[in-house]
Amino acid sequence: MTKTGRYALIAALAIFLTGCELRNEPAPVEEVEITPPPPPQQQVPVVPTVPPMPGQPDAIEHEDQTAQPAPRVRHYDWNGAMQPMVGKMLQADGVTAGSVLLVDGVNNRTNGSLNAGEATETLRNALANNGKFTLVSSQQLSMAKQQLGLSPQDSLGTRSKAIGIARNVGANYVLYSSASGNVNAPSLQMQLMLVQTGEIIWSGKGAVQQQ
Repeated sequence: MTKTGRYALIAALAIFLTGCELRNEPAPVEEVEITPPPPPQQQVPVVPTVPPMPGQPDAIEHEDQTAQPAPRVRHYDWNGAMQPMVGKMLQADGVTAGSVLLVDGVNNRTNGSLNAGEATETLRNALANNGKFTLVSSQQLSMAKQQLGLSPQDSLGTRSKAIGIARNVGANYVLYSSASGNVNAPSLQMQLMLVQTGEIIWSGKGAVQQQ
């Protein structure tokens, strides 16, 4: 082999070895900067809005704390108006002593509210021990109303109904009473009726004063 051939072989071998070293050398690793994730944000729970129920005030509305004035209670001098009228009725012509009398509840015909039960009780007290009539008791009257399908507290209301109840309990007379006009100064009217015929044999009228 010539000298030139040996140099060429040595050069080729050197190039071959250099290529092998290059292939076995690992590729450089690129450094990547890793950014840490942001901390999780704390979520605020969402409360659903519940619509108000029908007929109930909204939650943001406040009740009116203003005190409402109490309704006015009227007191009347029933006894002062009834006693003179009862005295005149007991002296009326055509009244038979010892007869049975049904006292109907005082009917409210005024333009306002009044305690008709108090008026009826006062009237019955005014006729107690009158010496001329025997009164139908409250128990008898309540039983008669129940037999006709009425409440014991039901006022008879009309003259015809009062006469019907009186016949049921065997009464001879009915005293029908009503308060009418302005409730601040009512007028009291009484009518004594004969049960058998419905005839009015006495009537009276008087003013009722407030106490």
